[in-house]
Amino acid sequence: MDKLSSLTRFKNSCPFLGKTKASTLRSLSTSTSPRFPSLSALTERATKCPVMGPALNVRSKEIVAGYASVAANSDVEQIHKEKGVFPPPGATVEMCPHASAARAAAQMADDLASATDKKGHAAAKTKDVAAEAAAAGCPFHAKAAADARKAATPVAAAPATAHKAKAHTGFSYENFYVNELEKKHQDKSYRYFNNINRLAAKFPVAHTASVKEEVEVWCANDYLGMGNNPVVLETMHRTLDKYGHGAGGTRNIAGNGAMHLSLEQELANLHRKDAALVFSSCYVANDATLSTLGSKLPGCVFFSDTMNHASMIQGMRHSGAKRVLFKHNDLEDLEAKLKQYPKETPKIIAFESVYSMCGSIGPIKEICDLAEQYGALTFLDEVHAVGLYGPRGAGVAEHLDYDAQAAAGDSPLPIKGSVMDRVDIITGTLGKAYGAVGGYIAGSDDFVDMIRSYAPGFIFTTSLPPATIAGARASVVYQKNYVGDRQLKQANVREVKRRFAEVDIPVVPGPSHIVPVLVGDAALAKAASDKLLAEHDIYVQSINYPTVARGEERLRITVTPRHTLEQMDKLIGAVDQIFTELGINRLKDWKLAGGRAGVGMTDGPEEAHVDPIWNDEQLGLLDGTTPPTLRSGEKAVVDAHAVAVARSVFDPLLGAISGPLQATRTTHLEYVIANASGKARQQLPTMKTGGANLRLSQDIPVPPPAVSVSA
Repeated sequence: MDKLSSLTRFKNSCPFLGKTKASTLRSLSTSTSPRFPSLSALTERATKCPVMGPALNVRSKEIVAGYASVAANSDVEQIHKEKGVFPPPGATVEMCPHASAARAAAQMADDLASATDKKGHAAAKTKDVAAEAAAAGCPFHAKAAADARKAATPVAAAPATAHKAKAHTGFSYENFYVNELEKKHQDKSYRYFNNINRLAAKFPVAHTASVKEEVEVWCANDYLGMGNNPVVLETMHRTLDKYGHGAGGTRNIAGNGAMHLSLEQELANLHRKDAALVFSSCYVANDATLSTLGSKLPGCVFFSDTMNHASMIQGMRHSGAKRVLFKHNDLEDLEAKLKQYPKETPKIIAFESVYSMCGSIGPIKEICDLAEQYGALTFLDEVHAVGLYGPRGAGVAEHLDYDAQAAAGDSPLPIKGSVMDRVDIITGTLGKAYGAVGGYIAGSDDFVDMIRSYAPGFIFTTSLPPATIAGARASVVYQKNYVGDRQLKQANVREVKRRFAEVDIPVVPGPSHIVPVLVGDAALAKAASDKLLAEHDIYVQSINYPTVARGEERLRITVTPRHTLEQMDKLIGAVDQIFTELGINRLKDWKLAGGRAGVGMTDGPEEAHVDPIWNDEQLGLLDGTTPPTLRSGEKAVVDAHAVAVARSVFDPLLGAISGPLQATRTTHLEYVIANASGKARQQLPTMKTGGANLRLSQDIPVPPPAVSVSA
């Protein structure tokens, strides 16, 4: 990040830096050049600059002179003697820091010389530099020159080059792509994907394109940190050891295993429904289910909340059925539109429990009332609620009858009259609070069987790998038996919202765990996200159109049980500073402007208050059972009882296990390694969309997660 901060200081002096986005500079400076491995992509571009190009050319010669003067065999031997180092017979340069550094400098000199050659004679130039260095006594270039003379043909693969777009006669397809992308750039809705690699041992910390640059992640949907829960990782390792990687095919062809069936049984039990069906994602689950229902039910009419997720919208569109929109969470508007159709007409009310971009919660009970009155099915998307609400993590529908659901324990039988029982179809994800991947539906036996039999999105897709399925089930079981993660998450959310209010940061009011910080401008939202990452090592993704309406752009912040008090302090201070630096509207400004997206809509001095769905008793605040917020250096708590239950459900397939958790493990399989010579692997080019080039030979060690187990 220091490099990027330095670059931003020269934006006014350099035309290239001035017109290049910070995110692009960050990607270029942290990505390896596909042609010259020792240089960054930004350095390679700098060689084409009329100012920097000659300077880098001079620098390459200085490096040659510098390393060659101390890199000869005699010089290295002299350094060893002076330092009291006596290499053993057969020692290589890799064992010597001085020689290794010289070799790295040699490579950089070669790459700089090649990159700065404007006449296109890079190969000849490299040979000249190598010859100069070899003549000066450099053992590394001397060896390279000798190897080159011995080889009849080069064995190394040629550097990857960019593919030239295929020319078509007639319609100009490439121009079409460019024009469509330009529209995105013009309205500031073009999406940049940051290279973020979450670290299992340091959640919620991740490294960027460079493994040495770490950032704090404040926008991940792994809401509870279950992606690195030790019993989940242990279960996945055990499953991988026994069943291997892939599932082997679709569910119909070799991909229907015991792990898949047991997960579906677990999910049906979670929602106290007859059956469940697992898909590759909840986008696919929603699309496949709604499109199948809408196309099969004669004359079906969908009633869709205007803020429904894209997967639901696509599913309804794909069905070909009529779609009627009702205003977000507006029961009067919904009823007025239901009245227009006979009760005998098949109807489906599609809505969500937690709307992920604004944090509002759907009126589930009241919609069930209307559905029963007007003869409609209810289709409830609990994607941003499963794992996070309810005594067992079944979602908001369970949470609305908290005490009764808690008393029922793990019974698969529905609680008659409860909100969750009244909902006909529930969809959820395994890829957010449960920290895995995949989606599912839950409902009656015949409904699930019909979708299984007709939905192309289920039938013709390779099923999820057994290890992934097992990890998801371990996560579901763990959360069914431990409420502490949910309590701590909600307590931390309250604290962050309170702290933002103290510094007048505008948070869209809502009762859920979502913390949407209103910015109100696409360019400003992107700039705020970039500055947080570049200057504060904080990753918060900006949310623009079409995910949210134009003028309602925001930073969507997610707080987890694993964020520490110190990390919260840093986040609040950084956001406060950036709002000042960029002149972004604060709450008082939105009040003066008449409000937007629910922010600043009241006449009084105080913002509209929305009671959180988790009350103080459910959070454990009244009896003091709320887990404490972590401080820097403290280990996350893993519940021993939940671990024991999660382990036990796999006894029939994986065998019983006890003792310390094995979140990391190495299994020695019997196999024979054949030593076969072959061509070197061609280096992959960096994609235009921001993929970083990481050399495959690099080893990135990941230590086991630091956890403690409570009794």
